[in-house]
Amino acid sequence: MNTTPIPPLIVMPPGEGLTVDIPGFGATFKLWGTDTHGAVSLVEHPFAVGLVTAPHLHSREDEYSIVLEGEIGFRSDDAETVLGPGGYIVKPRGQMHAMWNAGDVPGRIIEIIIPGGFEHYFRDLAELTAASATDRSAYTELAAKYGLTYGHPDWLDDIVERYGLTPPSH
Repeated sequence: MNTTPIPPLIVMPPGEGLTVDIPGFGATFKLWGTDTHGAVSLVEHPFAVGLVTAPHLHSREDEYSIVLEGEIGFRSDDAETVLGPGGYIVKPRGQMHAMWNAGDVPGRIIEIIIPGGFEHYFRDLAELTAASATDRSAYTELAAKYGLTYGHPDWLDDIVERYGLTPPSH
C-alpha cells in the first residue's frame, strides 16, 4: 500500500504567483515545496539583458530548467550550452554552474527544483537585497543555510567577456 501523501490540486494561472525582486534576476513562486510534501518546487526567473548568475553549486537539490523566452546560456562544470524557448537542461547537485542571458532581449526560465524547499532561498535573498545588506557574512550565512556554495571558476571571466555580461556581485 502506497502511503505517500497525495498533493492537493493547485492551479496557478499565467502571470500569478508571489514575485520577489532580486536585481536582474527575480523569482515568481509557482509551486512551493510545502504544496508537494517536499517533493518539488517550481520557480520562474526573468533574465535581464547582461545578467549572469553567480556560479554556485547545490549540495541538496537538482535543478531542471526550461527556457520560456530569450536565449539562456548554461555552464555546469565543463559543459556549456545556449538554449532558446523550449530547451531543457538538468543541473545536477554537486556541479558548479551559472546561467546567463546570452541574447539582446530579456529571457525567462522555469526552474524545477527537486526536492522542494530551496525556493525559500530566493525569498530570503530578496529580503537581504531589499534591506541593502552590505555585510558579506549575511550572504555567506544564507548560502550555508541552504547548502549552497558560491565560487569563481576559471570559466566565468571568459563567459562574461564573450557575452558582454555584468559580473555577478557575490
